[in-house]
Amino acid sequence: MHDADPRPDAAARPITLLLVDDHPVVRKGTRELLEGEPDLHVIGEADSGEDAVAKARQLTPDVILMDVSMPGMNGIEATRAIKAFLPGVGVLVLTSYDDDAYVFALLEAGAAGYLLKNTSEDDLLGAVRAVAAGESALHPAVARKVLERFSTQQTPSPPEDALSPRELEVLRIAATGRTNKEIARDLDISPRTVQVHLANIFSKLGVGSRTEAVLYGIKRGWIDPKLL
Repeated sequence: MHDADPRPDAAARPITLLLVDDHPVVRKGTRELLEGEPDLHVIGEADSGEDAVAKARQLTPDVILMDVSMPGMNGIEATRAIKAFLPGVGVLVLTSYDDDAYVFALLEAGAAGYLLKNTSEDDLLGAVRAVAAGESALHPAVARKVLERFSTQQTPSPPEDALSPRELEVLRIAATGRTNKEIARDLDISPRTVQVHLANIFSKLGVGSRTEAVLYGIKRGWIDPKLL
């Protein structure tokens, strides 16, 4: 499943990142990995949820790598607070926890991706770039949880109440995991037009990411969760 806040200039400059984890050794290792890539630039670190909120407001990064369990404000509360004033930021959760309560609370709070700390370096780098490009990144175990939860918990609602037929088509294709460029090819439109459709979808549904939009669509029966 993929996620999106249209950022036309994302490819023209390095992706800026804020690292949030209460373990200095974890932050150091993650920073070294990310800074080894020419298109990635770590602009700040935070060791608590409160610090993450303050740094996010100050630095406005493209992507935030967010831990879950921290002293004081946890990653769920921090994500919710950050998304309230930076709805377009991509929050990528990186944690050891795959409990249902954490997974769904963070996705509901607006996280665009959810990875476990046993994720490979290549997959982490790919996920950062995907989230920065407006896509989502879910660990396979997390994607299965989403599938299992929403395959039995749909609340049908007429799609025309919220989205145009073209917007619904874009959302359904986005749910299959295609990138903006792939959606554009499928529909014979420009990637910029896909971005515009996604921005309109987010605005109409009151969400800030493709992950949230797809979950919204699944809950209302607009999207078959088996597409994930």
